[in-house]
Amino acid sequence: MTAVTWWGHAFVTVELPGATVATDPLTARRLFHLRRTGPPPGPRATRADLVLISHLHHDHLHLPTLRRFDDDVPIVVPRGAVRAVRSLERLNVIEVVPGDRVTAAGVDIEVLPARHDGRRDRRPRSASAPALGFRFARADTTCWYPGDTGPMDFTSVASVDLALVPIGGWGPSLGDEHLDPVQAAAAVRDVGARWVVPVHHGTFWPVVLRSTGPTHDHWFASPGDRFRTAMAAQAPATRIVGTSMGVRTELTRGTMTM
Repeated sequence: MTAVTWWGHAFVTVELPGATVATDPLTARRLFHLRRTGPPPGPRATRADLVLISHLHHDHLHLPTLRRFDDDVPIVVPRGAVRAVRSLERLNVIEVVPGDRVTAAGVDIEVLPARHDGRRDRRPRSASAPALGFRFARADTTCWYPGDTGPMDFTSVASVDLALVPIGGWGPSLGDEHLDPVQAAAAVRDVGARWVVPVHHGTFWPVVLRSTGPTHDHWFASPGDRFRTAMAAQAPATRIVGTSMGVRTELTRGTMTM
């Protein structure tokens, strides 16, 4: 049995047979100038056997959240992350680069490249490490999480049961290092997936921007609907699941589109 829970932003737990994997955990109510809409995840969110970190940005590598996991949980991070973020030395860290294949907590992990800024922050001399994506599997159940990435050639990624694909961001623009809803649907089409969870949208919004109006609607409220429309056109056989934060969805052949 496989189940998935989206906790907001890029934080997802995937319950594979015999192991639970968490991606880019973030339970904060406030992160710098960003405020979460709705309550943060509770303790259940940080129960996992393995954590995957796609890149060093604070909304993906969030140290206070990582410390809520059990001490023996392996955390897979980009190579160079420990040098860039010294506090990681106290955690059970495995450093990887694109092209690596590793097994942790009984989960087979293929490390993929991502097209995204690998610095910890935007300071010119900020320490950096490569941004990553992941394809991971256990007991013949497969999952793809590209991390934050701009459009790129995803056709080399083998098809999966479940895709966790970013479809937006947290502010009034995306730039060319994120996928918008249409680009995300194209990526799912190119990889191929039975189910997809749209992530990285509708969670955080800058406190200095209005929470109503066209800007908020386009960049915060509507990416989910735009992704659904794009999926219907580009990958109609893939079922969209896990769209409500904190709601656990069991994935079976009879799972209906949510």
